Amino acid sequence: MELRELRYLVAIAAEENLGRAASVLFVSQPALSYALRKLESELGVRLFDRHPGGVSPTAAGREIVDEARRTLRQSERITAAAARHRDGAASVLRVGFEASGAGELTTRARAEFSRRRPDVRVEPKRFDWGEEAAALRDGRADVAFVWLPADLDGLHAEIVHTEGRVVGLATGHPLAERPVLSIMDVAGEPLMWTERAPRAWVDWWAVNPRPDGSSPVWGPRNDNVEEMLESVACGAAICFAPASMARYYARPDLVWVPLTGVEPLRVALAWAEEAATAPVLGFAEVVRELAHTEPRLPS
Repeated sequence: MELRELRYLVAIAAEENLGRAASVLFVSQPALSYALRKLESELGVRLFDRHPGGVSPTAAGREIVDEARRTLRQSERITAAAARHRDGAASVLRVGFEASGAGELTTRARAEFSRRRPDVRVEPKRFDWGEEAAALRDGRADVAFVWLPADLDGLHAEIVHTEGRVVGLATGHPLAERPVLSIMDVAGEPLMWTERAPRAWVDWWAVNPRPDGSSPVWGPRNDNVEEMLESVACGAAICFAPASMARYYARPDLVWVPLTGVEPLRVALAWAEEAATAPVLGFAEVVRELAHTEPRLPS
């Protein structure tokens, strides 16, 4: 069994369709089908049930795919650790975040840590929707500002930042001149969303269900913040975002309006428990100190 085959299993389980999985993996569908049959024969169990719409993991398949994910994460951590030492980069601290991270706290913490520890190079690492926790587990980041909700299993995490949410609208939108908007004011508006993030994360951001029990009107999908803002700016949909994005992503074709009646965004500082190095713990101490003096954004 090879790591390549484990990647095949994880992709098939994620896509539940051999054609789509083959496209993601950049292999032909016949080659992927052959590899799956070969692996099932080697393991002596059927991993996926085939049906007209695609495939679904069997009970054995679900357990084996979970183990495959853990194995791949560990292999990536091993590779990342080796690369840091091979390249002489053991004194690098990679700080993960998405979009506006924890607002000004993100930038202030990096600057203050660099002042205290000039021997450690701080590298900001931006990730797309809901990806920060996975990046910590597979070694792409050493510490990260994680937007909640998130799967924090196996990670140390502490809440360091809270801020309210805003609605992003095209400048010509009929609601763009309102001083504030409630969640029900925009209930009928198509909402940007993504398939890249876990469903619980998507539903929390979308406020699904709404206070009256209804579901959002799902608009176009996007893979990152830039795609989301382009669709909003052209009037295809609206979006929900943390208040800090109104400053970090200011555009002449966008308007940001405070959103009321919804939970604020909570941001956790997190790291893998087995990766609590001196730089990671030092950075965490800086963040804690600054968080106590941070100006509070409306929530």
